[in-house]
Amino acid sequence: MTVLVFGQNGQVATELRQLEGVISLGRNQANLEDPQSCAFEIRTHAPKAVINAAAYTAVDRAEKEEALATRINGDAPALMAKVCAELDIPFVHVSTDYIFDGTGERPRRPDDHPAPPNSYGRSKLAGEDGVRAVGGRYAILRTSWVFSAHGTNFVRTMLRLSATRDELNVVDDQIGGPTSARDIAQACVTIAKQLRQDPSKSGTYHLTGTPDVSWYSFAQEIFRRTGRSIAVNPISTHDYPTPALRPLNSRLDCRQTEEKFGISRPDWKRALDDVLNELEME
Repeated sequence: MTVLVFGQNGQVATELRQLEGVISLGRNQANLEDPQSCAFEIRTHAPKAVINAAAYTAVDRAEKEEALATRINGDAPALMAKVCAELDIPFVHVSTDYIFDGTGERPRRPDDHPAPPNSYGRSKLAGEDGVRAVGGRYAILRTSWVFSAHGTNFVRTMLRLSATRDELNVVDDQIGGPTSARDIAQACVTIAKQLRQDPSKSGTYHLTGTPDVSWYSFAQEIFRRTGRSIAVNPISTHDYPTPALRPLNSRLDCRQTEEKFGISRPDWKRALDDVLNELEME
């Protein structure tokens, strides 16, 4: 099955490029700041499915660039979905836990009311709303805390900082499920294939790694598995202010994804071992 992927160098897009049958489009071929260019590429390639793994992801910068973030994260995927609906092909769109306000402790269900705490979250919600409004064969896949052996992510940041420091302060009151980019990529393709066979599975879904942990606990596991001796101090979000508010509760209820597609929550510790091994080989 030929799958057209928007995104080339992001974490999930990089993993998708490794899969058979994938045609990956970078910014030079399809710039999401120009949604019409994305529509043109879909019509030109006429693939069997489309996956949007591209996005504006500079969470803090989005506080000053919300219009640009909304064009990339909102207008572009909405137009992609429209063209896919016209061609009657599946469209899978990767979204985020940031569309929720992050309060409480209960894992958020796909149908829970969204309340983004920042500009980035609002831009991603605009994309979700646009995709849903079009209809067709679609799946919105929300995820969180993405990590891999490439790009900018928490695992690589912790390893880089620990190379020059003896002590790190890491937030301990934000809870979520670290999720391997490889697991997300494989889930996107699985969902796209099943949507071709059964469009009634269209909807909004969640996929995050298990078990849920804090950033502090995640950091401890990274250092334990790499054998690095470094002091990790738990701090609160209040002690680590950022321009954009971060959700304290990033737990997502993933049961519908398993029920509809047979995709269970992946073990992030297994995935972490794979990423660390990959980084060691570089």
